[in-house]
Amino acid sequence: MNIRLALFCVSFFAAGSALAQQPAPVEDRGDALRQGQYRAGIAHRELEQARYDAKLAEQDVLNLRDAHAAAQQQADLRKRELDAAQKAFDAARSRVTAAQKKYDAELSAVDAAHRAAKQVPLGGAANPK
Repeated sequence: MNIRLALFCVSFFAAGSALAQQPAPVEDRGDALRQGQYRAGIAHRELEQARYDAKLAEQDVLNLRDAHAAAQQQADLRKRELDAAQKAFDAARSRVTAAQKKYDAELSAVDAAHRAAKQVPLGGAANPK
């Protein structure tokens, strides 16, 4: 009996070993293939989404570079306008100062003439005392 049991065990393990070495059944290989294709499809969609996102980001960079250049040109133009306005303001302030001095001088001259006229009597002759 022991020999029969031993032969049975050896043949059982041999059969199990032979099954383990055989290729996977067609159904298992088909499932693995479908899973691989599914994962490849997901990876491809992720790749396409990443490419799309990169294209949008690149377009944003290009648009903002253009906007920055336009803003810089506007800023340069405004700076030149500001400098010109500052020069015009300084010149106008100088003219105001000069005109104020001239006005003050003319006013002083009128005041001096008025004081001189008060000292001389209206008749033109001085009263002898």
